Amino acid sequence: MIYLDYQATTPLAPEARDAMLRWLDGPGGTGFGNPHSAHRMGRQAKAAIELARDQVAALLPAGGRVIFTSGATEALNLAIRGSGEGGTVSYSAIEHSAVGDTAQAAGKSHVLNVASNGQCNTKQDLPADTRLVCVMQVNNEIGTIQPTIEWHRKAKQHNALFLCDAVQAYGRIEVTGADMIAISAHKFHGPKGVGALWLRDGVDLHEVQTGGGQEFGLRSGTLSPALIAGMGAAAAEAKDRMEQDRDHIDALWTRARALFGDWTLNGSEDARWPGNLNIRRDGLDVNRLMSDVRDVMFSAGSACASGSGRPSHVLKAIGLSDREAKSSIRLGFGRYTTMEEIEEAAGKINAAAEAQEL
Repeated sequence: MIYLDYQATTPLAPEARDAMLRWLDGPGGTGFGNPHSAHRMGRQAKAAIELARDQVAALLPAGGRVIFTSGATEALNLAIRGSGEGGTVSYSAIEHSAVGDTAQAAGKSHVLNVASNGQCNTKQDLPADTRLVCVMQVNNEIGTIQPTIEWHRKAKQHNALFLCDAVQAYGRIEVTGADMIAISAHKFHGPKGVGALWLRDGVDLHEVQTGGGQEFGLRSGTLSPALIAGMGAAAAEAKDRMEQDRDHIDALWTRARALFGDWTLNGSEDARWPGNLNIRRDGLDVNRLMSDVRDVMFSAGSACASGSGRPSHVLKAIGLSDREAKSSIRLGFGRYTTMEEIEEAAGKINAAAEAQEL
């Protein structure tokens, strides 16, 4: 099989797997201790977590702390719900549902519009009572890079906090400044089930789930040394090979754009992460295409919306009709994708798409 769905999840890095194994020991081992226990095994597990915390923080801005969570969804919930009550939460129309649905559930919310190129323009007004602005750095469906620096500045001008979903940016490009940043390990070759919220020094949150208060009194629950060690190792590997990965993905992008030259690109050609190719073809039946090309793993939208039958809210936000949105596919590639896989996948997808037109 050819895997081209890197926005949904990424293959586990060997370095991350190796880091996890010690902390999965069964009877007779020493790696299964509770990191919140005071004895030797507990202290060893805690030390592994603190090492990983430093490794994760190395790719985030200075002047903040890393709070481990079960993933980005929990991190975003903690940021939105824990940062205050009252006032409006303003978020871009192309945010992940973990932001949009949570903002709506938390109280008053306001949707920021997005241009046809997939970027959220800072010239639009914020409601006067905005307490939190949420704009992601790289969109998960179309790969467009957002003007997060400008949005952070605008949030400050309104005495509001700025939350950045950096799930698709972390480990790939420099993460820009914010008051809060959410990341997820399995998007940068770490394990599933672990993520983090970075919190700028001086920003106060209140806990949204009560219990033991293990993470700075803000996030209760026993931490997993294995998952967190894997996340830390994946972060360290991403840091070491960021330039190498980017060069490889640029080459894959250039080749893929040529191979799919007669398809229409969704979103900006330039202001985007090149590992995300979201394209459409008039009249394409995407469900039939996915059935005809079963050995190529790609997406008809974000993994969270697949199977819903609804057009992508991101593609609708940039002005596509229902028909255009439903004729779009997303190809995601990265560190472990080969040029041969891109070429073979393009051949199969193009042949199946052309067969629909006969």
